[in-house]
Amino acid sequence: QALENSKPILQVKSRRVGGATYQVPIEVAPNTRRALAFRWIIEFARKRGEKTMKERLAGELIDCYNKQGSTIKRREDTHRMADANKAFAHFRF
Repeated sequence: QALENSKPILQVKSRRVGGATYQVPIEVAPNTRRALAFRWIIEFARKRGEKTMKERLAGELIDCYNKQGSTIKRREDTHRMADANKAFAHFRF
């Protein structure tokens, strides 16, 4: 459940169109969702203050399960970026 709560649904990719670079929101493939969630959980677990890595990882997973913490914030920020740039969604090709 912690992993499910951490998976991003949308992300933005830079797309160059006619000299301008647009942040285009795209849907994330299921395998990529899982990989990003794992990567974020491990990244933020390393930055935590607990003494051992297993304590850090456990703390981060508990935070994800409770829908709080740095990993969930990263997911929300990613979704917020995609939502802010949804006007450029027609550049997906």
